[in-house]
Amino acid sequence: MRRAAVSFPMNIAEGAARKSNKEFIQFLHIALGSMTELDTLILLSAELGFVSKTDSEVLIEKLDIIGKIFLV
Repeated sequence: MRRAAVSFPMNIAEGAARKSNKEFIQFLHIALGSMTELDTLILLSAELGFVSKTDSEVLIEKLDIIGKIFLV
């Protein structure tokens, strides 16, 4: 979960440093994959009882907002 949470913004930053839009877009796709992975891990954490359903809903809502800011 920590790896996916770190990978998401790191891929955006790395892509932004690239010289072409095509490369940047590729890194945005990778970041989207990490965001989706993190979303799934949050859902699994709730199902397994590591976090409450309420906390997982709040986290997913925040993740959706962050995704819309950076990936839309």
